Amino acid sequence: MAKKVIQVPVDEELLKELDRFCAGKRRSRSELIRSACQSYLDQVEREELDRRYQQGYAKVPEEPEVGESQAAISGEVLPGESW
Repeated sequence: MAKKVIQVPVDEELLKELDRFCAGKRRSRSELIRSACQSYLDQVEREELDRRYQQGYAKVPEEPEVGESQAAISGEVLPGESW
């Protein structure tokens, strides 16, 4: 995928910390910033999915009997697993 060059103002202390970290990890500053941005976006997506999951259960709560039966089945199945 083609990369596009952007400019991002960063304060001097943060830049020094980034450069120290990059030197220790033998990674470029650009690589670290791309990785950090992707991690942030992944985290935001996971949080949004969690929020939507919780909203769904708040709108249509699970019947207590379903949870109890799932817990009972898990109690029977999981002890037999080798992991």
